[in-house]
Amino acid sequence: MYITKDSNNNPSQRWNSIYPQRLWASKCYLVSTPTWAALSPRPVSCIPRHFVEMPQVDEVLDRSEEEVKCSQPEDLLLATTRTRFSNVFKRHGELTERLSRDSDKTIFERLQREFEAFRASQIQEVHLDGEEWNDGLLATIRERVHLESERKVMQDQGDTSSMLIPPLEKIAYKVGNKRICCLDGSRIGILYETSFAGEPCEVFHCILESKSFLEKMTVVEHTVPFCLPIREAENDYLSTNAMKFIDYVGDLLQAYVDRKEQIRLLKELYGNQIAELYFSLQYHLVEFVLSHLDCKVVASLRYDDLTSTLPSRVCVLAWTVHQSKYLRSGAPLGDKNGTNSVGTQLVPVRLPHCEAAFRALSLPEAFAEMVLNVSKGLQEESPGLSA
Repeated sequence: MYITKDSNNNPSQRWNSIYPQRLWASKCYLVSTPTWAALSPRPVSCIPRHFVEMPQVDEVLDRSEEEVKCSQPEDLLLATTRTRFSNVFKRHGELTERLSRDSDKTIFERLQREFEAFRASQIQEVHLDGEEWNDGLLATIRERVHLESERKVMQDQGDTSSMLIPPLEKIAYKVGNKRICCLDGSRIGILYETSFAGEPCEVFHCILESKSFLEKMTVVEHTVPFCLPIREAENDYLSTNAMKFIDYVGDLLQAYVDRKEQIRLLKELYGNQIAELYFSLQYHLVEFVLSHLDCKVVASLRYDDLTSTLPSRVCVLAWTVHQSKYLRSGAPLGDKNGTNSVGTQLVPVRLPHCEAAFRALSLPEAFAEMVLNVSKGLQEESPGLSA
């Protein structure tokens, strides 16, 4: 049998008469058969076997298409995971480079020297309370900064009229934990002095600048920890209410140091009783495990408000001693009701009394309260479980 051209000069019709269920033209290209081999008038037995046995090719192609369709969600998930890891590695590289340059330490030392020089040359320090700290006073500070900057520019340019303008007195303003002063170059410097339990702790700097009195101020330098949202605060408050921005950053830093010191004191006083302790860089997520004599306690604290020193969400769960043994040994938890093979209930007990202590007291004080009352609270919440 031969493949010959028909009256319409279409060789595919003769081939389709032999294999009517196949579309000859498309399969020629799918199996990569040369065009001259398909169109040449030769016996079917002379055509290569891989070209004639089209059903096998179709089955392979159909299976490949199904595999591609099934693997698309997995490929998408892998691509998403790969992107996230690449972002993490990129961030890690940026932080590594930043730490290697030690730029934060350099900025801190330079700004600290500048504030100390201003304090040594200041004429007086004004303490402000309550309503004395307001938008009008901040506008006066901005005006003094720009007047002094303009006077120095005129003096540098050799303008003799600048000799008639006396330099302004250097005055620092103390508002709570903030010390505000007028720095050179149309800059307003804020020194934040934090404390814990009445003792001074870390200090932070924030430098505001504006090109003119009528333009909004921007943060040009700061030593605020990078994990705190100072740029978000700048976008939300500084352009509309500079005083609110200054106060918010002060509250943010004081709460940050307070939570940090609470965790430090907790480890110092009760480190031998804490099996595991986890906390975030902002110290707004805290979890720890207490290995008590009668039970195992897991406490989780969440500070939704970064300017708060007390958690907004608290969860304290407890397991009895025999439950803790099953959890540590990795024994099966049992059926869907939470009962294992020996009939022990493995559902933890929530301790509202301990949670209330964490909402009202500092972290070390609440921990001591929890240690004293955890057994009593466990008996009240689940008498049969603690027996």
